[in-house]
Amino acid sequence: METVSIVLFLLLAVVVSGAVARMLPFSIPTPLVQIVLGCVIGLSTSHRVELNPELFLFLFLPPLLFLDGWRIPKDDLLKDASTVVELALGLVLTTVVGMGFLIHWMIPAMPLAVAFALAAVVSPTDPIAVSAIAARVPIPKRLMHILEGESLLNDASGLVCLRFAVAAALTGTFSAGAAAVNFAWVAGAGLVIGVVVTLVVTRAKAWVTKRWGEDTGSQILVSLLIPFGSYLLAEHVHASGILAAVSAGVTMTYAEISRQALAITRMRRNSVWDTVQFTLNGIIFVLLGEQLPGILTGAKQTVALTGHASPWWLGVYVIAIVAGLAGLRFAWVWASLKLTILRRATPGIGGRSPDWRLIAATSVAGVRGAITLAGVLTLPLVLNDGTPFPARDLAIFLAAGVIVVSLVLASIGLPVLLKGLTMPPEPPRHAEEARVRIATAEAAIQAIERHQHALAADRVDADIYAEAGGQIMNLYRERVEGLSGSETALSRAADKLLREFRLVGVRAERAALARLLRGREISSETARRLTRELDLSEARYLG
Repeated sequence: METVSIVLFLLLAVVVSGAVARMLPFSIPTPLVQIVLGCVIGLSTSHRVELNPELFLFLFLPPLLFLDGWRIPKDDLLKDASTVVELALGLVLTTVVGMGFLIHWMIPAMPLAVAFALAAVVSPTDPIAVSAIAARVPIPKRLMHILEGESLLNDASGLVCLRFAVAAALTGTFSAGAAAVNFAWVAGAGLVIGVVVTLVVTRAKAWVTKRWGEDTGSQILVSLLIPFGSYLLAEHVHASGILAAVSAGVTMTYAEISRQALAITRMRRNSVWDTVQFTLNGIIFVLLGEQLPGILTGAKQTVALTGHASPWWLGVYVIAIVAGLAGLRFAWVWASLKLTILRRATPGIGGRSPDWRLIAATSVAGVRGAITLAGVLTLPLVLNDGTPFPARDLAIFLAAGVIVVSLVLASIGLPVLLKGLTMPPEPPRHAEEARVRIATAEAAIQAIERHQHALAADRVDADIYAEAGGQIMNLYRERVEGLSGSETALSRAADKLLREFRLVGVRAERAALARLLRGREISSETARRLTRELDLSEARYLG
């Protein structure tokens, strides 16, 4: 019962933190509010959440990484694939090695393997934390796509590096050759398992749906189980469950193209996944704040081993790690963009150097968040011989400090760096969208004509079918004419007014429906069905 109460309390804290973040007159990212609220909870209650590292990793990371892989725009990711790969793989490996030695040099009491583990968990960036800042400080779309693609890949690469570092800490040995072979198996098998599980499940689901119909609840539940199934199967064969969850999410995009679900299923599934993402990210940051008081106590004892008794040294360590991460990232981003420009430059014409503010913004936007915290909390509690894992509390505290400081720096620095910043021009999407809308409208007109002729064949009342089909086809023809360039400024203004009048009408319908429901003149079932219709209409006209 106590566990259930704690879970409900954490969910309430997530809801309250979101409301508080919106109420504040100044811009503070929601994750920071959640961390502060978690600290208040940790200081004001005697109950402590005992986190099982393996259970924490299993519950939080697979669905979050799966959703990142599912929703990330694949075309935009491929457009800057070279930059994304350089950031997600090269920068992570450089960060693990460079920051690992720096941390061990600063804190001799932390073994080198543990320092590498800490460097591995602070190397991944978190697009959710950046999105929280971008909600009030718009980030250029192309930059956001690069950050999303980087975080999707560096989550996996950073956590795989963490796995090897922890193994070295537990066994006391490390072989580069064995690690390379093991990495090939861990990464390759994880990626393949994620793809295979998703394809098998979606094909089986489509086969069942084709023969016995589609159940919305079951379809949603299957999508929730895929990341966990991929993760468990990969871990069972000693592959990377993290990479399996990522590849399962990426594969889900393409599996859905050939096996479309019902519209109602997709809408409800999107809502469920939005709730899952919001809840899991919120709980992670609240848990971070809740754990900080206890972590600080243990970290003080570890700092004393280095000869520094003052707790201010903890702040010095955090600032030094953040500065090292920022310096490495700035240098890597500059070199990556420079190489990209040189590769794309026309022979005989020098490429223009990247704007330093673009490099700085990309560097500052590398915020650490939920994945860093989830990864560091998975550090084992004890070694193989039963002794406590060395400097575990200090590693968790330093990772938490890096998260907080990076969030603060981004919330302050990004608005300044992004003000007036122009990204390289992107091809407009309006022409592509108009072309697709015309093609789909023409296909609809042809299908309606065929269906109309099939229904009206040898019927006395054929005029009814002709009139009904003609009304729908006229709507599609209006769309084609409007998108083909024949639309005038007057007709565009009329269309805008038409949409405005429709919205006025829908909102009036909603108000009348509410009055009828309050007066008990209609049943709740009728009200629910009509409300859904009005919601769909309003979403269409607003879109």
